[in-house]
Amino acid sequence: MKAFSLIWLGQVVSLLGSAMTWFAFTIWAWQETGQATALSTVSFFAFLPTVLLTPVAGALVDRWDRKLVMLFSDTATALATFAVLLLYRAGILQLWHIYTISIVAGFFTAFQYPAYTAAVTTLLPKEHYARAEAMLGLATALSGILAPVFAAALLGRIGMDGIMLIDLTTFLAAFATLLIVRVPRPAVSEVGRASRGSLWQEALFGFGYIRQRRGLRGLVILFMAGYFFIAIGATLMAPMILSWSGDSESILASVQAIGAAGGVAGGALLIFWGGPKRRIHGVLLGGVGAGLLGILWLGLGRALLVWGIGSFFFSFFEPFVESGNIAIWQSKAEADVQGRVFAARHLLVQIPYLTGILVSGPLAERGLGPLLRYFGGTSPEAASGNGIALGLAIAAVGAAAAFGSGYAFASIREVENA
Repeated sequence: MKAFSLIWLGQVVSLLGSAMTWFAFTIWAWQETGQATALSTVSFFAFLPTVLLTPVAGALVDRWDRKLVMLFSDTATALATFAVLLLYRAGILQLWHIYTISIVAGFFTAFQYPAYTAAVTTLLPKEHYARAEAMLGLATALSGILAPVFAAALLGRIGMDGIMLIDLTTFLAAFATLLIVRVPRPAVSEVGRASRGSLWQEALFGFGYIRQRRGLRGLVILFMAGYFFIAIGATLMAPMILSWSGDSESILASVQAIGAAGGVAGGALLIFWGGPKRRIHGVLLGGVGAGLLGILWLGLGRALLVWGIGSFFFSFFEPFVESGNIAIWQSKAEADVQGRVFAARHLLVQIPYLTGILVSGPLAERGLGPLLRYFGGTSPEAASGNGIALGLAIAAVGAAAAFGSGYAFASIREVENA
């Protein structure tokens, strides 16, 4: 795992800088608008091009050198951050600029997911797939612990432009490690040879591949349902905490750091243990745990301790869900078609996730908030906070029900044996 570990180390450093920038964007957007809808819209525009372009990106990833694709994607993301920095330094940064640059960055990020995921297959043997995915999740969790703390501490001293300069510096670490590591090209399989055609045909190949395999098709449907509710929970967490804490950056940073510590704990456990022998158990039980022990506690809480518990367990179970799921796909799909297969899976799952992001803010502020104000007679501020909290509770139950339902279908329960 030497080559993979080197790439992973570069990603740890780079993700730290990116997470600090995203935290700064969150605080800036909230201070500018005071609305959960503004935060959900930024996330929506960041995800939109990634979702729409993923099938074409997956086809190109299978055609091109995956290492070059990863370098290209990382460079473009850094340039997008640099553009925001220039606008902020000029004193003309507006919310619509963030929307626009999020779309541009999302375009290039569409190539990143299928390239990184498919590269793991050529770098490692099958028995290390789950461990590798856990390490990637751990990298995200480590950045989640340190980034809010560092960003909250530095934001008042060096400003948002200073945070973005740190982000651009950390990008060099990811770029340098990718440069010195060799990423092998996958061997051509019979399926891969038969799938060759025009770019449009290859872009659609992944969808047909999934449709013809009952177990993988069932997993996609399961994640489509579960991720819709997960998206609502993940998007509403920050505005709810800011709403109930008097816009406290330190409390939000603390909750996010505690949550990231949960991700580190879950990821570390998976790295040393390797996960359950049947990975589907980690996926289904992890999804239920993330909903009932994570999102639900966030919605019910009104203090740092309860929010911290919910954030911890929400992130703790995420590596079990993600690493188990990706490891199943990596073991089932031929290496030379994984770019297209993973891209198709990603698109199908991310559409409901994107929908969840988009509806979360209006659902809480224009639906549940006014409803609670009408029946409860509370102030607009309290009704808004309660509406966000109720949205989190609904998301928690929905996510748990979606993942728990996987045990009712043999095609999902036995997907590893198919």
